[in-house]
Amino acid sequence: MEYGLFPGGKKIRSKILIDIGAIFKINYKTLISIGAAVECIHAYSLIHDDLPCMDDDKIRRGKISTHIKFGESTAVLAGNSLLTMAFEILVSSSLKINEKIKVDLVKKLSETSGHLGIAGGQYLDLSFEKKKVSKSKIIDMEIKKTGKLFSFCCAVPVIIKRKSNTQIKFFENIGSNIGLLFQIADDLIDFKGSTVIAGKLTGKDKKKGKATLISLLGYQNAIKYADKIKSKIIKDLNKYSSNTNSLNETLDYILKRNK
Repeated sequence: MEYGLFPGGKKIRSKILIDIGAIFKINYKTLISIGAAVECIHAYSLIHDDLPCMDDDKIRRGKISTHIKFGESTAVLAGNSLLTMAFEILVSSSLKINEKIKVDLVKKLSETSGHLGIAGGQYLDLSFEKKKVSKSKIIDMEIKKTGKLFSFCCAVPVIIKRKSNTQIKFFENIGSNIGLLFQIADDLIDFKGSTVIAGKLTGKDKKKGKATLISLLGYQNAIKYADKIKSKIIKDLNKYSSNTNSLNETLDYILKRNK
């Protein structure tokens, strides 16, 4: 669990949580605790995604994958345990928020992690290999696989502040677009990036016939599409707050990163 969770990684999801939390002036320690739950979910998904029955990746975050290091059965159990630990964190007495809000967060994170989110997205990703898939289906898959956890991060501060369902949905949509932006950037790295710099094998999407926006639109058009998404995120956020400098920097990092 420690091997898959702590070393390496960018912690972008919890950074987005902190950026949005700052807009709503949420207590930093509260955000860090919830961010820990988010990172547990993300680490679980990576450990399971790397398994031979899934994407069969042997390198992750610049080191051998968890199942290579400890064996497949241990990796499955470690992933399962990280998934459940996320909910332990959310219901812990050390997380100083209202109990009703904790229940709402658990429900939202459950939806994010299961068939409506990460697990469902991974299923579609595997199902789409070597098939001709429409743009709308690829976007739906990538929002489930990647965007839903970003949606959770963006919705958390709004849920804590007990804002309306309309406002929660507004920030969930922003999160979906951030996740889509992140996934496109990730696919661009796989397409042209270096394995040494990226910390994982690159060029595997093309080999496996993965359905990505790059495979559909082409490299340059995918970059243009990513820029368009970023502009929409900023435009939507500016409707709500002018305190978005930190988030803008994070979005720039997502687009310009090489790992």
